[in-house]
Amino acid sequence: MFSFLALFVAAHILVPLLMGIGVLKWPAALLSLVMVHLGLVYGSLWPRSQLLGENILRLGSEHHGGDKVYLTFDDGPDGSVTPRVLEILEKAGARASFFVVGKNVTRHPDLARRILARGHTLENHSHSHRRLFSLLGPWRMAREIDEAQEAIHREVGHRPGYFRAPAGLRSAWLGPLLRARDLTLVTWTRRGFDAVSRRPERVLARLTRNLHPGNILVLHDGGAARTADGEPVVCLVLPRLLERLRQRGLKAAALPAGLKAGP
Repeated sequence: MFSFLALFVAAHILVPLLMGIGVLKWPAALLSLVMVHLGLVYGSLWPRSQLLGENILRLGSEHHGGDKVYLTFDDGPDGSVTPRVLEILEKAGARASFFVVGKNVTRHPDLARRILARGHTLENHSHSHRRLFSLLGPWRMAREIDEAQEAIHREVGHRPGYFRAPAGLRSAWLGPLLRARDLTLVTWTRRGFDAVSRRPERVLARLTRNLHPGNILVLHDGGAARTADGEPVVCLVLPRLLERLRQRGLKAAALPAGLKAGP
């Protein structure tokens, strides 16, 4: 598949070379490098971009069968919110994929095991959820991925097959690092911004607008925003979301194993 990292490196080699032999004049050379850098910025700052490599945003009909939406939760497990989320899901007979933070799994191994025991899946969301994850060099980024993978395996005996970058932000290093570890990047079709919004109705509207089978939705059981009276927004949104899905003939499912992006 097309590698933007390879293009980025090639541009910085070829442009000076072509200028040196007189094939490329400096205005065109400058424009070429600016465009490459803008592409890198766009790919890094837009979570749903495919520019930096494979990125699963939704699933096809061979997976969803016309009636599944894929529900995912980020940043947990959390000692107070995750148990409530699990109870809501259990009551509705819904399943989900939890993109967990390695350090949180170490703090709450019982919750990580409970997630799996309830029929959900555990996936990798980095070890410490660094805000500047996308700015890490390749060695530190690799360590974030590996330490989370090891923490999850150590505590629950499971190795995730999917990775989601903190806040969805990434760099050109991430694709090659994931491929070397047989991990697949999964982002989302739509998110509710429930980690920042204190308005459950707005979160629900974002998640259900133009909703279709195969969509991947993201909520947060870790770092959840809270209403003015202290209630986690996710715990108010989730029952309404599941009911809205039921009314539309859809059901919430966990991501199936073995997904690969691209051809």
